[in-house]
Amino acid sequence: MSDLHLHLLLNHFPLIGLAIGALVLLFGFLLKKPNIKATALGIFVFSAIMAIIVNYTGEGAEHAVENLPEFSEQYIETHEDAAELFLVMMLVLGGVSLVTLILVIRKMKLAVYGYILVTLLVIAAAFAATDVGNTGGEIRHSEIRPEGTINQQELQKKIKDDDD
Repeated sequence: MSDLHLHLLLNHFPLIGLAIGALVLLFGFLLKKPNIKATALGIFVFSAIMAIIVNYTGEGAEHAVENLPEFSEQYIETHEDAAELFLVMMLVLGGVSLVTLILVIRKMKLAVYGYILVTLLVIAAAFAATDVGNTGGEIRHSEIRPEGTINQQELQKKIKDDDD
């Protein structure tokens, strides 16, 4: 399995993990259940690990698509920049979540501050996740690009020129 396959297979895990973790954390707060909140912390740690793996496969995925007809270096660069920010956000979130989980397991009162920081990081990471998801989709889905759909005549001409 190539980096492209792995990237496409795994790229949704950090994004969905962040969303699921946020919902689990919210329910943990609403229900005042420490075990549910701790589960959310574990989800954030898992999502951070998945973000590392997805980021690692990104370069190979880029090389696999750079010769495709609709390839645009601009979209790749924009996605790479967004992915780097998202990776940093997820690493910080995962690290703070792990420390908070340890504080919870040791029943230390400092865990309250960890949860506050985790909540703020989740909100910030959600914005970064939206950006990385959108820019990643724009690489191969011309219909969601800001300029709209690709002119099919231009695309056919480019394909024909590449064949010559």
